[in-house]
Amino acid sequence: MTPPRLVATDLDGTTVRSDYTVSERTVKAFARVERAGAMLVMVTGRPPRWIHPVASAVGHQGVAICANGAIVYDLHTEQVVGSHLMTAEALRSAISALTASLPGLGFAVEYEDGIQYAHGYELSGWDNAEKDGSIGLEKLMSRPAAKLLARHPELDADALLAEATKLVGDVVLPTHSNGRRLIEMSALGVSKASTLAELCERHGIDAADVVAFGDMPNDLPMLMWAGRSYAVANAHPLVLEAVDTKVAGNDDDGVARTLEELFPEL
Repeated sequence: MTPPRLVATDLDGTTVRSDYTVSERTVKAFARVERAGAMLVMVTGRPPRWIHPVASAVGHQGVAICANGAIVYDLHTEQVVGSHLMTAEALRSAISALTASLPGLGFAVEYEDGIQYAHGYELSGWDNAEKDGSIGLEKLMSRPAAKLLARHPELDADALLAEATKLVGDVVLPTHSNGRRLIEMSALGVSKASTLAELCERHGIDAADVVAFGDMPNDLPMLMWAGRSYAVANAHPLVLEAVDTKVAGNDDDGVARTLEELFPEL
């Protein structure tokens, strides 16, 4: 099998383990990719502020596409080097439509420089540390943003995504990366696939020369675009159905095992 020229991989649920660590085997597999002269691209829903632990774990190798395609981040320098932001007008339109039809939604916005959330937004996970980010809804919609987040008190992420796609799919691009009653929205047309395709075009790399790994609905555009795609065993049912090749789960180094096969060393 011909080694790819670029490896694009999701992080959480794909290469990052359930305890939020990156295994030594995965770090070594990533190093193989770069030694072979191929590009390594982390393609994640994480904002840049959540990338530092992964950048450190992999020795600051490669490039990260963050916030589902909205931000390009250089892992070597830990600097934003490109962005595709949602306009304030799109934010206002999406929030207005969602609020009218789905009472109880709480909203937060990821900007290039951090997160802010409207009063009543339910913090969870790492965002629990952002205790000083609460602002009024009007201010939340006042400037361009990387990602709009909406959490519902009851609807699971799949049901919420289906509703949001009907309501605002012509204004923003909704998706989700977890089951915690949360959806994520990017600028219309901006996805992991669109920004990865731009990066590949700049480097003269065809989709046929790209392999991609993922586990959740926000990975589907990338997995459908890449020449070869792999779903980890713990992936969302929609991803397992869409991707022909399955590998071991994130806690069993499925990505690392596959990279060892794709990049054999003497």
